[in-house]
Amino acid sequence: MFVVGAEFYAIMAKGAEEMPTVESNTGDGAAGLPRAAERSAAPPLLRRLGWLTFALCASLLLLIGLGFFWFLRNVPDEEVSLDRNADGIVALTGGASRIADAIELLASGRGKRLLISGAYRATNSKEISRLNPDFERWVRCCVDFDRSLNTLGNALETKRWAESRGFRSLIVVTSNYHMPRALAELAHQLPDVALVPFPVVTDRQRAEWLATMRRTFVEYVKFVFAKVRMGVSPEPVGRGAS
Repeated sequence: MFVVGAEFYAIMAKGAEEMPTVESNTGDGAAGLPRAAERSAAPPLLRRLGWLTFALCASLLLLIGLGFFWFLRNVPDEEVSLDRNADGIVALTGGASRIADAIELLASGRGKRLLISGAYRATNSKEISRLNPDFERWVRCCVDFDRSLNTLGNALETKRWAESRGFRSLIVVTSNYHMPRALAELAHQLPDVALVPFPVVTDRQRAEWLATMRRTFVEYVKFVFAKVRMGVSPEPVGRGAS
């Protein structure tokens, strides 16, 4: 009897060893899915997510690069010779030679009056006349100032100035890299006024190429944000209120 029992237990143990085993669901994977299969399915999903992220980043960089290339093509690299006059002249401060060039345009009869927009508090007719003694007569009679703090402020103050005088055309004087954003802001506020660009290009800009490119790229980013803002709020400030 003991021999039979021993043989029975031996047969049962051998059968248990030959039976296939399936890992139970422990909460780490889907019910009934072997862990090996789960591990083999995870890497392809991660790879797809990685490639998708890479493609999105590459597309964004390409878009930024193409936009900056377009921006560079629209930045004048030489000063222009004006072939027409305008009712007024506006100089947006912030860069070398802008005010001097604008006063020269005023003295040569290119416009009736000059607005120096964004002037520092210490900047006034007396100070401008001291720095430009040859043009003192024009500065004292025909130059106005505003104290706006940024390009949008320049556009708003220029709008008030031009509308109060009935000006229908303006010569815009600013640095070449700033011109696209300045024209965009002014055109948004004064859609019925003709704008004539007069970009200022200095020898320092040509000599300091790397610094100029960095400054131009920063200006490109500001230009993009300005265009987005105008797209979100297309109505110029002060219009449509009635």
